[in-house]
Amino acid sequence: MKNWSKVFEDGSPVRAEIVKGVLESHGIPAFILNKKESAYKINGYSEVMVPEKDHQEASKIIQNEITF
Repeated sequence: MKNWSKVFEDGSPVRAEIVKGVLESHGIPAFILNKKESAYKINGYSEVMVPEKDHQEASKIIQNEITF
């Protein structure tokens, strides 16, 4: 995960997928890192990761274009 940084974190994997899709539609590569507990999947969260070089632009897109 070198050169990747977390740009979004949420307890809902659906919200993480939405953020990932919006970022990819803007040409920013992204992936979701699942931090949910593996046994029961009730505790934890999902992180959206982007390349460090795209972190600032991705943050602006999330802030200005995505509302939940």
